[in-house]
Amino acid sequence: MSQAKKGDQVKVHYTGKLDDGTVFDSSEGRDPLDFELGAGQVIPGFEQGTEGMEPGESKTIKIECKDAYGERREEMVQKVSKQELPDDVDPQIGQQYRVPLQNGGSVVVTVSEVTDEDVTLDANHPLAGKNLTFDIELVEIGE
Repeated sequence: MSQAKKGDQVKVHYTGKLDDGTVFDSSEGRDPLDFELGAGQVIPGFEQGTEGMEPGESKTIKIECKDAYGERREEMVQKVSKQELPDDVDPQIGQQYRVPLQNGGSVVVTVSEVTDEDVTLDANHPLAGKNLTFDIELVEIGE
């Protein structure tokens, strides 16, 4: 049987959990995740864990935060005055917004705190700074 290697198109069923066992994502009830190994389409640790698997094989992989969404960076958290927000925005904790950058790109921020005067916006990925565990099953190796 063939093993998954860089350049292969693979399909994987997965369940992702935090250290406390909380499930944060799963392909259960959906089509398997389809990606090319080595193309950087998934986090590095997930890609490394899939490499070498055979179709039908299942395993559990533990991924340190550095090989997932990186360390949490406090410089990516910013407090802004509510007066700087558009008039039609009523910020609530947990809401996400796409904010334009000066270079023409954009970044997704999450509202992490709201006071009478200010709103705290966090541009870290919600899973930054967290170690992740995935139960994965390689469903198929394509071409």
